[in-house]
Amino acid sequence: MQSVSEAPVMAAPALPVRPKHKGSAQLFANPVLERLSHTHIAWPVSIFMATALASLYYGFMHDFLSGASAWALFWGGLLLFSFVEYAVHRYLYHLPATTARRARIQYTLHGVHHEFPKDKTRLAMPPIVTVFVASLLFFIFKLVFGSWAFGVLAGFTFGYATYLFVHYSIHAYAPPKHFLKVWWTHHSQHHYRQDEVAFGVSSTLWDNIFGTMPGKK
Repeated sequence: MQSVSEAPVMAAPALPVRPKHKGSAQLFANPVLERLSHTHIAWPVSIFMATALASLYYGFMHDFLSGASAWALFWGGLLLFSFVEYAVHRYLYHLPATTARRARIQYTLHGVHHEFPKDKTRLAMPPIVTVFVASLLFFIFKLVFGSWAFGVLAGFTFGYATYLFVHYSIHAYAPPKHFLKVWWTHHSQHHYRQDEVAFGVSSTLWDNIFGTMPGKK
């Protein structure tokens, strides 16, 4: 019988990989772990959105937030999320695969998504991991921001939910014909042409600041 802590069963190809538009990778030999690595996008989006609403509600009901400060803290949390999204994608998800262990970690975290970008069940974390992350964010923000945490957490988790929805839409649907097409174009450059740039998904702000916008050509 396979152990629960068993490493991914398949070899971890280094980026860049040739995208496959059908199928799904098997990451774990253990069937329970393999099943838990898939999720419907509605679960994590709902969890993070509920966290944002609950944080605002609790903050207002217990006088930790007021109108003006709540608005400022919410937008501060949203801006913070956009930076974390960019940094995690650039420095963790695209961790240089200099060793076999790093290659396995990188592939499990993100490389599998580059190889199977149309796999709708692996576009977000499973619910059990999502709940853990949401809880961890609360304790970190409470430690760092004190009573401001409720406003910052609301903006951060709202940004997370928005990111998940945008990312899912980019991979699941055809690009729109209006101004929102910029998201589809930007992320497609990252997947199909230049995986060393275009790390922002829900925003191109930090790509513009740090010079990682894709070339126009």
